[in-house]
Amino acid sequence: MPWDDLHEAKGPEDRFKGSGGGGGGPLKPPFDIPQIKIPQFKPSMVLWIILGLLVVWIVPGTFYFVEPDEEGVVTRFGKFHRTASPGLHFKFPSPIEHAATPAIRQVRRAEIGFRASEGRPIQKVPAESLMLTGDQNIIDINLVVQYRIMDSVAFLFNVRRPHKLIRDAAETVIRGITGSKNIDEALTTGKAEIQILAQEQIQALLDKYESGLQIVTVQLQDVHPPEQVAAAFKDVVSAREDKERMINEAQGYRNAVIPEARGQAAQIVRIAEGYREQAIKRAEGDANRFLKQYEAYKKAPEITRKRIYLETMEEILPNINKFIMGKQGSGVLPILPLGGNLLGGNR
Repeated sequence: MPWDDLHEAKGPEDRFKGSGGGGGGPLKPPFDIPQIKIPQFKPSMVLWIILGLLVVWIVPGTFYFVEPDEEGVVTRFGKFHRTASPGLHFKFPSPIEHAATPAIRQVRRAEIGFRASEGRPIQKVPAESLMLTGDQNIIDINLVVQYRIMDSVAFLFNVRRPHKLIRDAAETVIRGITGSKNIDEALTTGKAEIQILAQEQIQALLDKYESGLQIVTVQLQDVHPPEQVAAAFKDVVSAREDKERMINEAQGYRNAVIPEARGQAAQIVRIAEGYREQAIKRAEGDANRFLKQYEAYKKAPEITRKRIYLETMEEILPNINKFIMGKQGSGVLPILPLGGNLLGGNR
């Protein structure tokens, strides 16, 4: 039996069953059609719809909140109008006024020569880190610049990509500074000077662009020769350290020997000066003694002559037994040995 026969009436009388039992009435479908009630349109409904849309549009865009570390910047029709301190503030809804809240106390950082991220190894950027020094050597420098917003208005209106601006300015400045230094300064004693110069010149460049950014610190994370010549540079550094050590040892020896030699020289000079003074005083004393003797000689020539003779003999013959005899001495006594063994002592 065909499937459509299930839905057909079996007799003519069944086909024309309808209201009134007559054959001329309208046919009814075999299912009920749901009735949709359309509300009657009223003009007051348009007003309520408009008011609802206005509330949804105005209320969220009317109030804004500024965090303690932020500063609110309000623009009216795209032009700067005012700034706002931390707290809740009112503004006209968009598109009349817009509010931006940059974090002015947040310290941001930019890496030059490498990229660091949490949970990932440090990624090197040779295009930024490899630089040429003043003595035509290549050096690898990794630099970190920390900065913050100093002027929120200038930051929002004058800078489109502040992070890239900091990175480009720092790379430009550090290349210029490195090009004015030799490789020894960049690797050893010149790091502190490079950091100070880099901070000053980057800040001057940002001020020239009116970026509203302030450099907090500039730190050289790593300064080393390229990996291809790192071993040779280590040998050079080791030789330089040995040279410095030998120089320091030589300076220490010099500092120990020179003062000692100066002390010995001063001692010899003092001894010579003392001898000079002694000789002068002795000569002056001899001259005064001679003058005194001459005065005495003029008064008693004979007595003075004998006294001088006796004193001279005593000085010339200090360890010889001396005997003084008169002219009238006679007998065997003058020729006898009158030493200590015979007479018991000197006479």
